[in-house]
Formats: sequence, structure tokens, C-alpha cells
Amino acid sequence: MPPPPPPAAASGRRSILSFAAARDRCFSRRFLRAGLRPLAIPLPTGVGGGDDAGTTVHVWVPANPPRNPLLLLHGFGASATWQWAPYLRPLIAAGFDPIVPDLLFFGASCTRLADRSDAFQARSIKAAMDAIGVARFGLVGVSYGGFVGYRMAAMYPDAVERVVLVCAGVCLEEKDLAAGLFPVAGVGEAAELLVPRRPEEVRRLVRLTFVRPPCIMPSCFLWDYIKVMGSDYIQEKTELLYALISERQLSNLPIISQPTLIVWGERDRVFPMELAHRLKRHLGEHSRLVVIRNAGHAVNLEKPKDVCRNIIEFFQERVTEALNDEKAETSKPLN
Repeated sequence: MPPPPPPAAASGRRSILSFAAARDRCFSRRFLRAGLRPLAIPLPTGVGGGDDAGTTVHVWVPANPPRNPLLLLHGFGASATWQWAPYLRPLIAAGFDPIVPDLLFFGASCTRLADRSDAFQARSIKAAMDAIGVARFGLVGVSYGGFVGYRMAAMYPDAVERVVLVCAGVCLEEKDLAAGLFPVAGVGEAAELLVPRRPEEVRRLVRLTFVRPPCIMPSCFLWDYIKVMGSDYIQEKTELLYALISERQLSNLPIISQPTLIVWGERDRVFPMELAHRLKRHLGEHSRLVVIRNAGHAVNLEKPKDVCRNIIEFFQERVTEALNDEKAETSKPLN
């Protein structure tokens, strides 16, 4: 999915006549009206294993200390504001406190280090959560954000309480590309698809990710989008994909222990349903699969109400379970 960065990343290229820049400002205002504020968090030395981390995570945080924090991780090609704007008010109304970072090399988050692994992304986001004083939280990851979220859940089981993975093909193997499971046959072609540089590449990506893509996508608007939103960190994003897919094997994927909700678009062509069922088998009884009908890989944008409802219901189960446990404890006979 190709939604792009927040204000800071592309401010130098903005024009009053740019539709993409205007839309980006609109999304940022929605975050501000929802009570979130942007922070640039320089990470402490050693987070990436170097003498000088040189890593900054841009994150939208609640103005008040969060009581029910929910970490939202965006998908590849997207920045936080474009992906999560429709979810803010429903989540807040349901009692959640969204925390919404840009992953490294998206939006205003960046690093000088050479590490491109999902584990480094996970360590960086966890360090940002520590910096804002959030020790335990629920997590939702979409597509690439699901890869990072899965890694966070495996690395920090005491911090991540519950997990929602939306069209996150974490169970893919590199050999799946050559076997024809995906619309691309190699990592290089996947990079060309997910880091579009020309209007025809954006059109191909949109048609692959949406069941009902826009009928008309004028080149002038797509060039504007690429110039304002999609021209930063092209090489680094390509390296992220190579690090994610190259030599990937299911046998090396840890089994996370947290309750996990798997949400998938029924007609996902980027990560086909086979990967959803593969992930369900991999996680076993700790997981549950929900399939959203008439939606593709961009299910979070095509069917935001359905996805958001499932997220809310899943995390509210935790509250119900806690209340039931407390009730059972108080009803025990005294010895």
C-alpha cells in the first residue's frame, strides 16, 4: 500500500497547488484534533548496537499519559497519518489511547545505521515506547507493520499484551516467490512494486491492493504524489524489502505466545489467503482468523469500519476476561 509520510519528511517540496501535500496536512490536522501530538524521539546510544545510534523515531502520542495504550504500526509504503486517520476517533471513543509511530525510513523516522532488519525496527519502536513511559501495550500491525509487530511480540512478550495482524504475510518464505504464490517472482520485482517511481507503477500497485481501485488515476496527480510523498529513502526502503524476504524460512519464525487476531482481505493478491491459513496453523490455539469479504490487501483502507470493529472487539475481550477473573477471585470461599 502506498500511503505516504507526514509533514516533516517532505516539507521542502511542498506546494500550495499540491493535492498530495494538502491531503497530508489534512490528515495531520485530524491527528491534532483527536488529541495527539507529534514527537521526534532521539533514541539512546546503543539501541542499534553502535556507539552513536543516530536514530530518531517520529511518533504521534496522546496529550495525556495513556491509560489503555494501543500501538498502531503502518504498512510498507505508508506513513502513519495516511494509514491510521480513519481509526483514531472510533478507537478513542472505545477507550483506547492510540500511539502511532512512523517506522524507520517512513515519514520523519530515520537512522544512520545500516541495519535494515525487522528486529532493528522492533527495537527502535520499543525504545520509543520506553522513552514515552509506556511499558505494556496492545499492538496492531498492517502488512509490513505486522512483520515488525510480530517481531516485537516475540522479542518483548512482557510488554506486548495482545496482537492484531492485518494482511501481514509473516509466514511467507523466499521460495514462495519462485513458486508463483505472489504477483512477483523475486525480491527485486517486489521492490519495484512497493517502491513505485512512475505513475504506471503506482497504478499497478493500487490495482493489486484494492478490489475496487479508482477508475481514473490521472498521471499529473500520481506524479505529484510521487514527488511530494514517495521520493524519500527509496534505496533504504528497497533494502528493507531485501532484508525482510531474502532467505526467509518458516522454520526460523518464532511462535508468539500472545493472543493474536489475524485479519485478512478475502481477495488479497499481495499476500494471498494461503498465508493467513499458514499463520493460523503456525500460531495454533492462541490465534483467531477473521476474513473480510470483498476486500484486498488494502483491507484497512477499503473496509476501515469492519477492521476497526474487529480490533476493538478483540482488545475489549481482555477487559472482559480481567473482570471475569476478578469476579471469580472474589467469589472464592474463605479458608
